[in-house]
Order: sequence, then structure tokens, then C-alpha cells
Amino acid sequence: MRILITNDDGISAQGIKILEEIALKISDDVTVVAPDKERSGMAHSLTLSLPSRLYKHDDRHFSVSGTPSDSVVMGIKEIMKNNPPDLVLSGINHGANLAEDVTYSGTVSAAMEGAIAGIRSIGLSQVYSPDFKNGALSFDTAISWGEKVIRQLIDSPLPNRTFYNVNFPACENDDVKGIQVVAQGHRDYGRLNIEKGVDPRGKDWYWLALGEAISKDNRNGDLDLSYQNYVTVTPLAPNLTDVASLQPLTDILA
Repeated sequence: MRILITNDDGISAQGIKILEEIALKISDDVTVVAPDKERSGMAHSLTLSLPSRLYKHDDRHFSVSGTPSDSVVMGIKEIMKNNPPDLVLSGINHGANLAEDVTYSGTVSAAMEGAIAGIRSIGLSQVYSPDFKNGALSFDTAISWGEKVIRQLIDSPLPNRTFYNVNFPACENDDVKGIQVVAQGHRDYGRLNIEKGVDPRGKDWYWLALGEAISKDNRNGDLDLSYQNYVTVTPLAPNLTDVASLQPLTDILA
């Protein structure tokens, strides 16, 4: 099995190194192609108006001066073009990708890019909690559960272009309750805030900031189950059509 690994935290991030270690337990044919620096929140963007640079670190490690999706395209269409990957793994992200996070996430979007290319793809994230281990981000649950989850998802039936979003809870390994397949949840939009300041020249600057992740109407959704210390797995698809609205809208516009 050929595995392509990417992320949105950059080629030097701790999470991608952990994911590579996990992947090497599954296959000895692993290639890492990731952004040259952090590209969090880039969503499914592609660099179209500027050229991208490709940097070769060794035969198995490459970085791209672009987005996570650029990295997947570069991996499939250039670096591995003569022998494409069988599996795309994206992560392990430094922080959760739950609920609406998936629409902003470069980690999830990189997995989506792999799925669009017809390759089995999985995005993986380690949930962060400021209350856990004195505020430090621990990858302990991802390290302990990552290989098991990936192996099971490799063997699972999967519709065309569907991919998986996996989140490891912020808790001690002994407190993990298991794996749950769940739907995408919903956050309170009040979590997104704007911090305003003034630069040395007297001009205003604005910085988007994420507040407390408030769960809203999420019973048995990914947010709810993650907070209950489950490893959550959510199947996602690039098709955003609200199927339930098609006929009512057709009736209105007829």
C-alpha cells in the first residue's frame, strides 16, 4: 500500500511526524508532502494566481509553498504520478476539527482533495483542551488509537468520494471510551470573535480569535461524543447539496 501524508500545520509539525510513525506501521511505502509552513484555516483553497515551489528534503519528504490541497495535488500529480497513492492521510492536526470546523479546516480539505481524486482519504485531529494537562497539547490518544482506527477504516466499505474525519479526544488513554461513528455537530457561532488593536503607526489591526467551543443541539453529534471521551469518526463528502430541500424549492420556483 502506498500512503501519501499531508497536513495544514506544516512539514515540521509534531502531528505530521506522529502520523508518519503510525503510517510506517501499516506500510513501508510512505511519502510526506506538506505545506512549508502552517496553513491552518485555508479550507479547500488552491493556489491558482501564483506559482508554487516544491522543496525536496529527501526521497520521501517534500514541502510545498502552498495550501494543504496544493500539497495533495502535488503529491498525486507530480511526486507520485507514476504510481499514485492508495491512501491519503491528513494530520494529525493540532486541535479539533469538529462541527463547522470542517468547513475551515485545511486538514479536512486535504482529505477531501484525496477523495475527489478517487483515493481513500482520512483526516485526523487531536482535540485540544486548555483544561487538560495544564493546557498542553497531548497527542497521547492519537498515538494510542491512530493505527487501530486507520486500519479499520482502510478495510471499511466506502462510497465513491466519501472520506473520513477522525478526532481523538483530549483525555488520558485510560479514559477513552471507544470509537463512535457520529454525524457532524453544530457550534454556537458566538465562538468566533474579532480582537482589535493598534499597531505602532496608529493603524487598527484585527485578529480572528476562537472562543469557547459551545456545543449546540449536538446530542450524539461529534462535539458531544468527543467531549464524552470517544474517538469520533464522521463520514463526509464534497457534495454539499441539501437533498431534503430539492423538491420543496422546485415546487416554489415552478
